Amino acid sequence: MKYDIVIIGSGPAGHKAAIAASKLGKRVAIIERNFRGMGGVCLHKGTIPSKTMREAILYLTGYRHRDVYSQRYRKKRRVTMQDLRLKLADVAEHELEVIHDQLERNGVEVFIGEAKFASPHEVEVFGETGLKKLYGDYILVATGTKPSRPPHIPFDGKTIFDSDEILDLKEIPRSMIVVGGGVIGIEYAIMFATLGVEVTVLDGRDRLLEFCDREIIDVLTHHARSLGMIFRMGEEVVGIERFSDSMAAVQTESGKRLVADSVLYTVGRVGDADELNFEAAGLEPDERGRLWCNEEHQTWVPHIYGAGDIVGFPALASVSMEQGRRVVCNAFNEPFEAFDIMPYGLFTIPEISMIGKTEQQLTEEHIPYEVGAARYKEIARGQISGDREGMLKILFHRETLKILGIHVIGESATEIVHIGQTVMSFGGTIEYFRNAVFNYPTMAECYKVAAFDGFEKMSLDRLFEESKLLKATEAIAAERAENEAKENAETKQEEQETVEV
Repeated sequence: MKYDIVIIGSGPAGHKAAIAASKLGKRVAIIERNFRGMGGVCLHKGTIPSKTMREAILYLTGYRHRDVYSQRYRKKRRVTMQDLRLKLADVAEHELEVIHDQLERNGVEVFIGEAKFASPHEVEVFGETGLKKLYGDYILVATGTKPSRPPHIPFDGKTIFDSDEILDLKEIPRSMIVVGGGVIGIEYAIMFATLGVEVTVLDGRDRLLEFCDREIIDVLTHHARSLGMIFRMGEEVVGIERFSDSMAAVQTESGKRLVADSVLYTVGRVGDADELNFEAAGLEPDERGRLWCNEEHQTWVPHIYGAGDIVGFPALASVSMEQGRRVVCNAFNEPFEAFDIMPYGLFTIPEISMIGKTEQQLTEEHIPYEVGAARYKEIARGQISGDREGMLKILFHRETLKILGIHVIGESATEIVHIGQTVMSFGGTIEYFRNAVFNYPTMAECYKVAAFDGFEKMSLDRLFEESKLLKATEAIAAERAENEAKENAETKQEEQETVEV
């Protein structure tokens, strides 16, 4: 069967690419391992389930009203894993229906089974109805990633598990060691700490989430420690072992041994394409199973593209969707206007979002900048929502006043960052936020407060410069007066000498 494009994987990248290609009138085939797996890891193991679980935790623990009812308050005194999973099935089922409906309405042909390259243009699908061979003028690999599972780690899905298995735990453990302080590890670590689990995070790096603004991460770690979390940074894990049915020990290179009821291993992810037979297509993945692609997402085999997590950073569902669209536009010579600035969202507790440069990057690049900050405790909506720790930072150029970066931590961070994204996309300046009128009381008001804070710092700086200028002027005037006095004295001396002669 011949198609204009064959897409392997139905996650965010594959799904959006299929819809985009069908809108162009192309014949499209999409391959997924099993019917219930449509939507990929994003829908079934990653983004959607973890964020749904997070919302359940915030609701059941009464987290958002902790300052009103105290930290000990619980809307539900004993939260169980069954409670946390209750909403997952409903959300997944609804999203699955949406995906199937969109593909059907757009005439995308769906094939269920294991995909395998037979040649650079041919993909074999091994399914329940037998073997089918699909020919594609273009092929998109969008199979996503899976958790890295080193062979020396004794995973059992109960005491020692990865991020895919955590959703299937029978009960919430009393203590947990999280190996790996990346985005996934920190998100789950803080979720379980909010439930009252004793959590220890181990990571070989010196800092958490190094791509984030340091001040924002300082706020996050301060909150995490208030929940009783312990951070062991700069610690390399050399071994994990289970020594009973419900206990595990983690050994570090420095000689430490940590013991807990459970271990969550989240050190990296690898490409989920072991069975694709890349060699037949002329492709070779890297050591982590990922595909190299150029800016247009072409592999070194020009008609084969890669998109989504399998191509590596930034591995965000939102970016994967745009990558899928970009692939289709490039393959079929359609215009595609890409935005260079993409927002990042971390669904920790509290959540974090950012766009643009960090203070550290601007400093390294010697870009003159100023910071305008607003803290949620200054905002009426922050008080109403019970979030007094959150903050929003605007980084802007000291001379042009253009927005260089937006960094937010706290309630609705992943939502309100888009206001800053819009202004940045159109080359706006911090003056926009100073002059704009925002609904009151809202979190968006943070932008106005931060803008005033930034201008106040600029005003103080101008006063300093004016003070320096005034002092310099006074010094010049004093020197000039002194010189004139000397000249007058010398003139009088000469006149006196002339009279005497």
